[in-house]
Amino acid sequence: MMPCGLGCRLILWPGKALQLWGARACLVEMGWQNVRIDPNSLSFNMWKEIPVPFYLSVYFFNIVNPEGIIQGQKPQVQEHGPYVYREFRHKSNITFNNNDTVSFLEYRSYQFQPDKSRGQESDYIVMPNILVLSASMMMENRPGLLKLMMTLAFSTLGQRAFMNRTVGEIMWGYDDPLIHLINQYFPNSLPFKGKFGLFAELNNSDSGLFTVFTGVKNFSRIHLVDKWNGVSKVNYWHSDQCNMINGTSGQMWAPFMTPESSLEFYSPEACRSMKLVYKEQGVFGGIPTFRFVAPSTLFANGSVYPPNEGFCPCRESGIQNVSTCRFNAPLFLSHPHFYNADPVLAEAVSGLHPNPKEHSLFLDIHPVTGIPMNCSVKLQLSLFVKSVKGIGQTGNIQPVVLPLMWFEESGAMEGETLETFYIQLVLMPKVLHYAQYVLLALGCVLLLIPIIYQIRSQVSSGQSMAWAEWSLACLLGGRRGLNQIPQLSLPAVPMDTACTLSLHPLRAAVLGLYLGWGAIHHCILAFPAPSVTTSLPVLGG
Repeated sequence: MMPCGLGCRLILWPGKALQLWGARACLVEMGWQNVRIDPNSLSFNMWKEIPVPFYLSVYFFNIVNPEGIIQGQKPQVQEHGPYVYREFRHKSNITFNNNDTVSFLEYRSYQFQPDKSRGQESDYIVMPNILVLSASMMMENRPGLLKLMMTLAFSTLGQRAFMNRTVGEIMWGYDDPLIHLINQYFPNSLPFKGKFGLFAELNNSDSGLFTVFTGVKNFSRIHLVDKWNGVSKVNYWHSDQCNMINGTSGQMWAPFMTPESSLEFYSPEACRSMKLVYKEQGVFGGIPTFRFVAPSTLFANGSVYPPNEGFCPCRESGIQNVSTCRFNAPLFLSHPHFYNADPVLAEAVSGLHPNPKEHSLFLDIHPVTGIPMNCSVKLQLSLFVKSVKGIGQTGNIQPVVLPLMWFEESGAMEGETLETFYIQLVLMPKVLHYAQYVLLALGCVLLLIPIIYQIRSQVSSGQSMAWAEWSLACLLGGRRGLNQIPQLSLPAVPMDTACTLSLHPLRAAVLGLYLGWGAIHHCILAFPAPSVTTSLPVLGG
């Protein structure tokens, strides 16, 4: 569907914790290693088969007054649901190409979850007959004889403007004599051959062949879509900008996000690219996140937001016409209950109550890794209906965009996966962060102890002033100049070792203690031996 089919399929891995205080070059390098699409990377198996549970929750708008609508009354709807399905996804046909891309098919399947649902798949729902009303709209400007023939055909087949079907039939398909008739006399005019259902083509199927950049050779393009079904742009819309395939496939995004970042992805179900914008910082399960939401212009019409002119013909702002990629049926995509749309849409149907808390979508992303932590994508499918002169089944239906159903795809990190992620990305960095200061303080104490000890020893031998000056010079840089202080010859530290130390403060602090103690010992050995023999404990000889 939309990530989460539309935009947020969680890719989670429990690999090494990223230490935020390390050298940035090392941090970026580790980020590349974690998030790029590579069989040797920590994230590959999680990218291949998502371990986090995803759910599809479906709400239907049951028509309360179908006969009244045919007579010209205002539609009244009653929301039923949710009907919840567990969503399973896995990738296959994974092929790595020579241009730093990988191609794959992602298959999906759904299983009904009675314990999470408010109702059964056997529940009956009264809703518009999409086939009858869509066909009627297509015949609006045809000759009257054809309309009469269609009216007779509908009557013969028992077709009406509204139907009473079970949830299971609406979701996964039902046999319809009209479909058989159309396929018999007008082959290839419909994109389906058997049963007709709103989700029939999505279950046990793939979302098309995606080709995305792996980020192995060029990190700047990581996860971006190169092609979908072999093309770099679609031809559904009326402008090059609207036809462009932008962003990712809606599964992961590049790491190291900032509030200026956006989430862009291509959705095969919406037949277009979409962009979410940053809203606010937050915390999920103790893990810091950035929340991204849909801008008010996402489904705006061309008069409100000119770049969307390519998606027209448009109606009221806040709904997108998807008929060009849905067998020319007058279907519209929007937020549930027409939230964030022109108020006239919700006012035209009784029983709609749009509000941001229940009907807005969001994605919570861990900004350092680009991993979705929690998402809730909510969208509504509606049908434009009206009376068509010459087709009796449409009666006196007044023009209205009638909501059919809305759905939510949601997924969140939980259980052991969330705990592991919290420990490695939040808890351990905090522990190491404070541990480095504790070790630094301990190192200072260990540096001062031998100096104080030696000064006290020299006081009794009459050389305290000289020893104090020499010791402090070794510790602080020297009052007599660095060129007068015994110099240590330390081996060069390779770059990879430096990176390791910068990302592991405990190791760096321990090494600092060792070198610091050795430096004091070196200073002591370089100082002229006092007349009174003293004993100084030295670490490591």
